[in-house]
Amino acid sequence: MADNPISYGGQAVMEGVLMRGKKAYAMAVRRPDGGIELIDKPISTKANAKFFKLPLIRGFVALCSSMALGYSALSQSAEIALADEVEPTSKLEKFLVDKLGEKLNGILMTCAMVVSVAMGIGLFLLLPTFLASLLNVPGTLRGVVEGLVRVFIFVGYIVIISRLKDIQRVFGYHGAEHKAIDCYEKKMPLTTENVASCNRLHKRCGTSFMLVVMVVTMILFMIIRIDDIWLRFASRIALLPVIAGISYEISVKWAGSRDNLLVRAIIAPGMLIQRLTTREPDEGQIEIAVAALEKAVAQEYEPEPHNDDN
Repeated sequence: MADNPISYGGQAVMEGVLMRGKKAYAMAVRRPDGGIELIDKPISTKANAKFFKLPLIRGFVALCSSMALGYSALSQSAEIALADEVEPTSKLEKFLVDKLGEKLNGILMTCAMVVSVAMGIGLFLLLPTFLASLLNVPGTLRGVVEGLVRVFIFVGYIVIISRLKDIQRVFGYHGAEHKAIDCYEKKMPLTTENVASCNRLHKRCGTSFMLVVMVVTMILFMIIRIDDIWLRFASRIALLPVIAGISYEISVKWAGSRDNLLVRAIIAPGMLIQRLTTREPDEGQIEIAVAALEKAVAQEYEPEPHNDDN
């Protein structure tokens, strides 16, 4: 293992776990027959230009990249995990699968991503703005009320979906992902027993990032006060890259690499919410997380291909 280990991140997918390093990502998914399907791909280097690595800019780039990869991984994992359940039955379905294949999947995935992003913006960004506007409060307090409403909606949403059995299964893989990364960062061998003993809460989790986003949003719109409701809506959307950039610098670049009393206080709410978005994984889920992380690490330290021709 390298002296300066890479900070791995990941996410739970359908019956699996995705692990991401700097150069590549790996995903392990449980097949219907009980086996493990491993997928690994290099990460696009388009965002490696110096401009995209500037503070604030890199946060929004990382967010967009993670969302695109996340949706792609969810689509791939669903195809693997539900392979026996989605066999085409009609001639039309077989034609679409055989002739259109990946192109159709890509179109559907793009549409699903656009719709879900729009719904997310509406539910977590614009709805709190609208609800806060119904209260007759001064501009500064309106920003506070809007922020509190946003947190309430976010926590309520998590509480509701955490009661669904399928989501509970995903949250188990989320816990396995955190435990495997914690085990790796503690430089312990990635055995099932070691991973099971590690912490299922992690300070670089996306849940913690989302809470930082909400706090940053609240503070920013306490300062930026706009009376017209439509301009207020537009400002919330237009400033999303700025909010994402600031939140990334705080939660990932600053808090993610430090451990002191101030950092613990800042990440405490996010760690508390993670008790809802993660569950203690079973042995099979840990096996999947370990397989994904081992593959990701192997890909990261694999020698670069070279050309022997002169």
